[in-house]
Amino acid sequence: MLLAVDVGTTQLKAGLFDRAGRLTARAEAPLALIRHPDPLWHESDARAWIAGLSHVAAALGVAGAGPIEAVVVSGNGPTLVPVSADGVPLAPALTWMDRRGVEEARIVSERCGAPIDPTFYLPKALWFFRNRPRLYEQARWFFSCPEYVAYVLTGVPATFLPTPQFTRYIWEEPLISALGMDPGRFPPFVPSGRILGAVSAAGASATGIPAGVPVVSGGPDFIVSLLGTATVAPGRACIRAGTSEGINLCSRRPVSDRRLLCLSHIAEGCWNVSGIISTSGKALEWFRTAAGRSDGSWESLFAEIEAVSAGADRLLFLPYLAGERAPLWDPLARGAFIGLTLNHGRAEMLRAVAESVGFAIRDVVEVMEEIGLSVQDLRITGRPARSRVWNQIRADITGRRILVPEAEDSDLAGDVCLALAALGEYGSAAEASEAIVRIGSVCEPVAERTRLYDELFALYRESYRGLKAVFEKLSTPRSAP
Repeated sequence: MLLAVDVGTTQLKAGLFDRAGRLTARAEAPLALIRHPDPLWHESDARAWIAGLSHVAAALGVAGAGPIEAVVVSGNGPTLVPVSADGVPLAPALTWMDRRGVEEARIVSERCGAPIDPTFYLPKALWFFRNRPRLYEQARWFFSCPEYVAYVLTGVPATFLPTPQFTRYIWEEPLISALGMDPGRFPPFVPSGRILGAVSAAGASATGIPAGVPVVSGGPDFIVSLLGTATVAPGRACIRAGTSEGINLCSRRPVSDRRLLCLSHIAEGCWNVSGIISTSGKALEWFRTAAGRSDGSWESLFAEIEAVSAGADRLLFLPYLAGERAPLWDPLARGAFIGLTLNHGRAEMLRAVAESVGFAIRDVVEVMEEIGLSVQDLRITGRPARSRVWNQIRADITGRRILVPEAEDSDLAGDVCLALAALGEYGSAAEASEAIVRIGSVCEPVAERTRLYDELFALYRESYRGLKAVFEKLSTPRSAP
């Protein structure tokens, strides 16, 4: 059996799989963000990741489930936590949503000559260096999320590297030194899909996973989702739906456009062109709570959305509740309802929030097409992918088929692809992906609704341009009178 683990923003999930990629058991544990009054700060308790892993290991009965051939861990990123020499987190982890390092990102960008967002790893480390110098001196390692979990399991410090080009967006030793920091505090790179070590006695005690089980280097959640949706051939794109939304296109050629990220793909000879939306599922969760619906089921929520006509009675929402990454890269962007009237109620507002995610996806897809790329279909993964209603909204707004894999947790399925490659079952993780991933259902766009959304999408884009200066002023602190 193979144990796949993914550390998300709001839950840690794990599954036991056989070598054919079939899920035999699944468990999850809730995780929570640490609330902070500053809207740019988004933190998480790294100790909860280990507690969550211990919980799911017990729920799966890992200790008595028979031989575990390997465990592989993926997780959300870029999330960063400073850790002491004895493996104890010294501060809350700065999550992938955390944008406090605006000034640090500017410094890093100037040094490396490329746009680096405040959410990336190095601006976060630089923020600790500049703003928490005593804590920085105490830190032995700076770990991302899955690497910290793997370190607790094995005692081996590592930074998972999906492809060599990722160092530009993680860290590079000359740049670390140029910024005045110590490269020795940043774990060495290990390629994704390699046996990192074995679960130690201490790791077994902390997690309940038997000592001696090989631990395979995983990677960031968006990388394993590419494998778990078979987004390993040109023209295929993956929507990684969840708290945030990542759109990743497999391309035959690299591109250079500041609105998108372009890295070598884990599938050899291809490129991963991507755009990341900061708050998608998080936006719907926010409105659900704000509207007093947090006690209701998600099924009833989507039934309410479905009861409202496409276009939400010409109401728009900008889902920039934690700034926005692609294609705007604007940390000061804010959320906004546009077009409210006395005729609009909670149901229309709810649908507008759900539709805003489709518009944000289309914004990224249209930028891809503007620079000559082909987006043939959109494969979706994550908890929001369970909603037929939301999948149909995405299909109608983008005008593309939404393909839903049989494996509901494609990040876990992608972990399995890495494990199978590491164990020699397949020549590569991409080869394993083509072999074990199957599509379960397809959502076709409805042309009439797509034509309606064409007009609203143009207004969606225009709304941000018109409000950009307002957002900047709202984000500038003012002294109380």
